[in-house]
Amino acid sequence: TDTGIRTDTDAMRLTPPPSTFAGAAARSLSAAALAALLSVSSITPSVPPAFGPAAAQAKELASGSGSRVNKDPISLLRLALPRVSKEARELQAGLEECQDNLARLNGQVASSALQKAKVAAGKSGAMLKSVPPAKAAEAQAALDTINAAMDEVGAKIAASRQGEALAATERALGAVTQLQEAMASGYAQPSPPKEFASLPYLKGRATVDLVLQPGKEHGQFDVEGKLYKQLEVKMVVDGYTSPITAGNFVDLVRRGFYNGMHIQRSDGFVVQTGDPSNELEGSGADAKKNGYVEGGKVRKIPLEVMVRGDKDPIYSATFDDDGRGGYAAAMPFNSYGALGMAREEYDPDSASSQWFWLLFDSDLTPAGKNLLDGRYACFGYTVDGARLLSDVKEGDIIASAKVSSGESNLVLPTAPALAVAAE
Repeated sequence: TDTGIRTDTDAMRLTPPPSTFAGAAARSLSAAALAALLSVSSITPSVPPAFGPAAAQAKELASGSGSRVNKDPISLLRLALPRVSKEARELQAGLEECQDNLARLNGQVASSALQKAKVAAGKSGAMLKSVPPAKAAEAQAALDTINAAMDEVGAKIAASRQGEALAATERALGAVTQLQEAMASGYAQPSPPKEFASLPYLKGRATVDLVLQPGKEHGQFDVEGKLYKQLEVKMVVDGYTSPITAGNFVDLVRRGFYNGMHIQRSDGFVVQTGDPSNELEGSGADAKKNGYVEGGKVRKIPLEVMVRGDKDPIYSATFDDDGRGGYAAAMPFNSYGALGMAREEYDPDSASSQWFWLLFDSDLTPAGKNLLDGRYACFGYTVDGARLLSDVKEGDIIASAKVSSGESNLVLPTAPALAVAAE
C-alpha cells in the first residue's frame, strides 16, 4: 500500500504498517503509525555514523540525536542561520539553557547557564568582527540589550522571581536573533544549480501570515476549550537551507494561489493543503493537474534537503540516497507546525504546490531517527499560533495567505518556469 506523504491526497490514509518494517515499528503503536505514514518499509532506523556531526548542546539537539529534542521554532531558525560566529552560538546556547531551566523552575541550574552566556557575551569584539560594517551599529545595540537583560535575569533569579527572569531571558534571546541576523546579512547566498534556473528561489527569509476559517460543518475552532471564529498563524520560511522550496511557496502565496483553498487532509499527524485538483465540487479545478499550473502545465520543484554544517542543499535525493542517513538536518522537523513540502513517494522531484504542517510529537519519532528529516523538505516553521492547528479539520478554509515581510528576497526566473505536462 502506498501511504507516503505525497501529492495524491486520496492515497494518503493511514493503514497498518507493512510487515517488513523492522525495529522501530515494534516499539510502540504511535511509532508504527508514523512509519506507515512515511512508508519506510525498506528503511531500518539506525544510529547516526560516528563520523557525523558532533553532539550539540542545550537546545541544539536534533530530533533523534538524544532524549532532549529542540522543539522551539525560534531556536531552530537561529541555528539554521549561516555565517554566525562560534561566540554567538555559545551565547545562544547559554541563554537557551537558562531559558529552559527557568521554565522548569530550576533557578540554580539557570543561574549557572547564565554565567556561561555572560562569558560568551564578553567576547563581543570577536562577534562584532563577524558583522558587516553596515550592520555594526545594529549589532552593538543588540549586544547592549543582551547585557542589560542578562543583568536583569541574574537579579530576578537571586530574588526568586523566576517568571520575571524568564521574560528577561526571552528579551535577551530576541536580541541574540537580531545579532545573528546581522551576521547572516553578510552571507553571499549562492544561486541554486543551473538546471533549476527557471524556478523562483528565496534569498534569506520571508514571513507569511495566514488566516483560517472553519468549514461549513465545523462551526467554530475549539482549541483546549477556547472557541475561535478564525485562526491566525505566522510562519517564517527559510531560503538559506531550501531556497527553491521556500521561493516556490512565497511565489504562490503572493499570487493568491492558496486564498480560498480548503484544508484537504487533517489526521492528527499533518494538516495538508495545496492541491487544486482536490477542491470541493464546483471549484472548477482540473482533476488531472494536482499542482500549480502555468501555461497549461504543472510547475514541479526538486526535493531539497540540507545536512547541518553543509554549505549547500542536496537536490533530487534524500539523505539516505546521499549516503548520509541519520545525519542531522539543518532544518529538522522538530517543531509543532513545521512546514513540509508534499511529494510523490518514489519521485523526489514531484512537488509542486502541496505542503503540510507537521503536528510534531516526539513520542511519534522512533528512537534514533526522525523519519521525515532528509526525506522531505522542511522549509520553515510556524512561529505564532502553531498550537491553534490542533483543531484544523478537512474542509476548513484558508481565508487569506499574505507575505508580510521578505517578499523582496524572492528572485523570479527570467526564463519560463520549469514545468511538465500533466498526464
